[in-house]
Amino acid sequence: MSQQRRQLDSGRPRLAPWGDAGGAAEHPRALRLRHGTLCLPAFLPDATQAVVRSLDSVDLERCGIEALVMNTFHLMQRPGSSTIAALGGLHRMAGWQRPIVTDSGGFQAYSLIHENQKFGRISDKGIVVRPAGAAREFSLTPEKSVQLQLGYGADIVMCLDDCTHVDYEDAVQEAAVARTVAWARRCKAEFERIVVQKRLTPAERPLLFAVVQGGNSPELRRRCAEELLDIGFDGYGFGGWPLDGQGRLLTDIIAFTRSLIPDRFPMHALGVGHPENVVACARLGYAVFDSAMPTRDARHGRLYAFATAPADPAGGLDGDWLRFVYINDDKYIKDDAPIAPGCACPTCARYSRGYLHHLFKIGDSLFLRLATMHNLSFMAELMARLRRPGASPWGAGEAESGE
Repeated sequence: MSQQRRQLDSGRPRLAPWGDAGGAAEHPRALRLRHGTLCLPAFLPDATQAVVRSLDSVDLERCGIEALVMNTFHLMQRPGSSTIAALGGLHRMAGWQRPIVTDSGGFQAYSLIHENQKFGRISDKGIVVRPAGAAREFSLTPEKSVQLQLGYGADIVMCLDDCTHVDYEDAVQEAAVARTVAWARRCKAEFERIVVQKRLTPAERPLLFAVVQGGNSPELRRRCAEELLDIGFDGYGFGGWPLDGQGRLLTDIIAFTRSLIPDRFPMHALGVGHPENVVACARLGYAVFDSAMPTRDARHGRLYAFATAPADPAGGLDGDWLRFVYINDDKYIKDDAPIAPGCACPTCARYSRGYLHHLFKIGDSLFLRLATMHNLSFMAELMARLRRPGASPWGAGEAESGE
């Protein structure tokens, strides 16, 4: 592997590092992006089709959300790339002026094609899919994925990857690693071509992340990581399904994969969103998280609450720090307390568990909004706690260097 290639500026993200002046600790505290600074660690709600269900951009800002994830695979189908362009790009269309990360579509291809091959095919050239009910096929190559994401105005662009499940056989995992690396190389070439063509300045240029695949094989994870590092990217993601067959976090391989990437590069734990899993991964050094779980749980009446005092200097994230409020439970019918006493979210500031129980029972859409705002506010507070000294590697215990 070329050590010189690893040092190229093109593979270095725009970071606000933490640590002493000598740079002994290099985990970045923040990413400086075109639409604002993203403090780390960060949880990004899934706005898959340019919307977080039931919320508008003002609601999201009130919840303390700093960035969103939107999905190239879905957006190229609806509303379509020409419509997004006509509406001024994703930020203007959605009324969201903070950072946006665009997922490449690799996971969606895995979900559709690996599980049912009648919906499409994957080749070295790219992905061809025809989702159920679609009138035509959609093609997604590494080059097209990058073109779409840059055209949408993304702040962080994700390379197209060949996603796998941890239980797939070795031959499938090995082929996916080879394809992921080849696609990443093509993504970077297209990314750099467009950056030059558009004469983007360093401040205007989005960041480009690659995804480390390899299933549960340390050897394949190492091979994938080393080849991607040799190409050079701004950041990296943990690719593949992050849970085992019993829904438990694959801690060992997730930790091993993080150890393969130098600390100065931020890593995205793709699809990790359960609060306990987020804390576990943040303590392993992962910086960015995204998932539909907190918003989906909210819509189905599972609300999050801290079981520890907010004043705990280390964040109060040890032991049994998380509890769930199942708002459908009849014990909340006449409960006049907020979802979580001490919670400063817009929902808890004004509404009781009893009222939310009532809204849930009658199926009113207001419940979806209030519950979603609460869970996202919880996730934002969780990120704030993880930034405290001693809570995780991201704890802001040392002074920033050179910033």
